[in-house]
Amino acid sequence: MATDVAAEQATDTALVEGAILLGVATLFILLFRRLGLGAVLGYLIAGSLVGPYGLGLVGGGESKLAFAEIGIAFLLFLVGLELHPRRLWDMRRAIFGLGLAQVVITGLILSGLIFLTLGFSWQAALALGLPLALSSTAQVLPGLKSSGRINSPFGEKAFSVLLFQDLAIVPMITIIAVLSRAPANSDAPPGWQMALYTVAAIVVLVLAGRFVVNPLLRIIGRYGERELFVVVGLLVVIASAAFMHSLHLSTALGAFIAGVMLADSPYRHEIEADVEPFRLVLLGLFFLAVGMVLDLNVIREDPLRVVALAAGLVAVKVAVLTVIVRLFGKPWSVALGLGLLLSQGGEFGFLLFTQATEAQLIAPEAASLFSAVVTLSMISTPFLMLFARNLEFAPDSIEAELDDPEHAPRGSAIVVGYGRFGQIVTQMLNAVDCSVTLIDKKPSQIETSGRYNTKVYYGDGLKVDVLRRADAEDARLIIFCTDDRSFDAAVLAPIVKAFPNAKILTRVFDRRQLMAIDGAGVDGAVRETFESSIALGLLALKQIDVDDVEIADVEQALRHLDSERLHVQISEGDLTAGMNHRFIAGGGRQAASVLETLRERRRAAKLAKDEGEAVRS
Repeated sequence: MATDVAAEQATDTALVEGAILLGVATLFILLFRRLGLGAVLGYLIAGSLVGPYGLGLVGGGESKLAFAEIGIAFLLFLVGLELHPRRLWDMRRAIFGLGLAQVVITGLILSGLIFLTLGFSWQAALALGLPLALSSTAQVLPGLKSSGRINSPFGEKAFSVLLFQDLAIVPMITIIAVLSRAPANSDAPPGWQMALYTVAAIVVLVLAGRFVVNPLLRIIGRYGERELFVVVGLLVVIASAAFMHSLHLSTALGAFIAGVMLADSPYRHEIEADVEPFRLVLLGLFFLAVGMVLDLNVIREDPLRVVALAAGLVAVKVAVLTVIVRLFGKPWSVALGLGLLLSQGGEFGFLLFTQATEAQLIAPEAASLFSAVVTLSMISTPFLMLFARNLEFAPDSIEAELDDPEHAPRGSAIVVGYGRFGQIVTQMLNAVDCSVTLIDKKPSQIETSGRYNTKVYYGDGLKVDVLRRADAEDARLIIFCTDDRSFDAAVLAPIVKAFPNAKILTRVFDRRQLMAIDGAGVDGAVRETFESSIALGLLALKQIDVDDVEIADVEQALRHLDSERLHVQISEGDLTAGMNHRFIAGGGRQAASVLETLRERRRAAKLAKDEGEAVRS
């Protein structure tokens, strides 16, 4: 009976605390969003206000923080979904060059400053300085991802550094274990064994993704059950994180590897859409927990010291990373932008400070102090990101004035993306005197267009608020000509809903992306190479002296088969479906029958025409 009462009280407490947390978080997020400071700062302030060191309305910050770290795993999984293994290999120089240089140089400089100025032993200084070199993956990546900059050169550099920092957690834990003054833990594996575990675990996750998860997704795709995609998406993230955690390794790294292994899956967009809501909720809970564990007493006792240390941390990291990025050949503006973006302390610092305390390298008071420093540095991030965002797109060679779409004359059509594709579409609209507003997010493209007396406005046209500033409510057409391969129905559906009076047309990269936007409600989509490849194929047939009538039949049959195949692929959710709806070596039975049907129709029409002419004569 007592057990039942205790369980009921625990449930009541969890429900009340959950309601308080979500209510206060909603209030602060709305406030900080309105101020343009982002949701993360709202979560942190809300957590510190209701936590045990604030008003004391909610407790158990440490347990909530441990649970909410799954949100970081979800974040890294979604980032991995956007990185094909080949592209990740192409980034190896940035990951193991720029990332390694940032962690080692910044960590040693911070350790040296702590040793020289704060009176810690060199072992304690190292246990504090190395974790402070890490940045907040959970703060930086959502901002890059939501703004569409994760795949830009700037975003790739930032991600490369963050990825190496996640890899560096294992050797940092090893260093703390080697320096430990606590009695040896017989259960903890030695450093060399953890390194072997890391390599073996990555291999296991790669094999599991290729030979277990991908075949499972193909089976699920045949049933078309959305609930199964949700279950499998959650299973992949949680199972990979649990597997890495069981080996005392980074759970976020395991989830990231799992995501990379599914990056070339035709079901990538489906999984991403299903997992995204869980990522948002858990990351929000993570930052609430970070705010809750912030010991406000440390700040109250000596606020100037804590603020000075946080400011010093940010300043050192900005300076060091700016110089390192500049030495890697990037312009000063881009280097400073990266420095500002990655200047905060990271969430894994809390974990490493706890490890250092258990290893008796630092006192609990020091761990609380530097946890407060990390949290304050994270609070500064939204402000610094405002400067970083401006510097990101300001290379030394760019002099073009980047005007916002709200300054554009009102047009009947909005063309998003003014590259080689968008330029042809715009010319055709201009030919019939249709007024066009041009939007592009690449300053270099805007500058080049300006040299040819074409005004292009700066912004991410895949965002509803940017389109609204361009007066999309009154536009007749919104045409997406961007070469972005990542957008899908989740991106386009809000745009279709927000602007019901406009016809939405879009360019897509291939049939995979065409399948991914299915259900968004767009009025038309064109694969970027489909028409040009047909044109080249028709030219090839002419060069081998195929009859013009036969060429016309082949084109008509090909378009019909492609349309039928695409319909089957979308309905089954499987890229390999409808394989018989194509011409292959040796003919292909169904494709050949379509072509023969067209020939029969043409012959019948010719026969009817001849008979009609005979009757008239």
